[in-house]
Amino acid sequence: MEIRSLVNIDFDTLYHGFESAFADYAIRFEKDEVRSMLKRRGYNPRLSFAAFEGGEIVAFILNGTGMYGGVASAYDTGTGTVKEYRGRGLAAGIFTHSIPFLKEAGIRQYVLEVLQDNSPAVALYRRMGFRATRSLDCFRGAIGQIDTRGGNAACTVAEIGAGDISGARRYCDFAPSWQNSSDSIARAQSDMVCLGAFAGDAMVGYCAIDPHTGDVAQIAVERSHRRRGIASRLLSEALARMKTDAVKILNVDAAAADMHAFLASRDIPPASRQYEMIRPLD
Repeated sequence: MEIRSLVNIDFDTLYHGFESAFADYAIRFEKDEVRSMLKRRGYNPRLSFAAFEGGEIVAFILNGTGMYGGVASAYDTGTGTVKEYRGRGLAAGIFTHSIPFLKEAGIRQYVLEVLQDNSPAVALYRRMGFRATRSLDCFRGAIGQIDTRGGNAACTVAEIGAGDISGARRYCDFAPSWQNSSDSIARAQSDMVCLGAFAGDAMVGYCAIDPHTGDVAQIAVERSHRRRGIASRLLSEALARMKTDAVKILNVDAAAADMHAFLASRDIPPASRQYEMIRPLD
């Protein structure tokens, strides 16, 4: 068995390994969905690694790279092991193998998310030097069951560019997670739809969605314009553009009381809770 970089591995080979690792999972990952996910999360094949057996990928860690919190970072975009090879510590071995390469590339921290009820994984990451930096809540709801009443705010909603979101980040009550960051939205802007809510000429709210996955990456309203139905209007406009039956709002900071209250008022229930965990690499 050999651990090596994925720099010269074509996407079909990578996807076959990904598909094999998650073959026994209830959720199937389509090829275009995986391709889109990797683009949005900043997948860096040179700094991603896999264990190979007979030319086949049997375990992998797909790393995204970029700036996070002002620090050069790597992000666990996807980790998986083919069922027959589990229990051998391959993922931990791949991670250890990758550390010198990440450091050499100037990466100063490693970021990941893990379900809080996955106690073995949380314990493993703690032993590997990670610490939980915050709790993140994930919400999912069937579009037909979401309450869109109150979305008649006296504002204009129009499509905007991904770059316009960066200037409105101050509207957010919390820093978006890696996959929802402005950088991630910009990387995947060809797949995303960004909407701005305007009072006159001033943008007072915005949202960014992926219509193909039902993902609401960001939604925020300038604080002085809240409780006027603007967020509800944005959500209603976003739902009308979705090509899915369900919507998901992932990685909402557990301390963001206003966002939790808004989602509850729209009948979008919580689905899971994660830890964001970070390990310094200095």
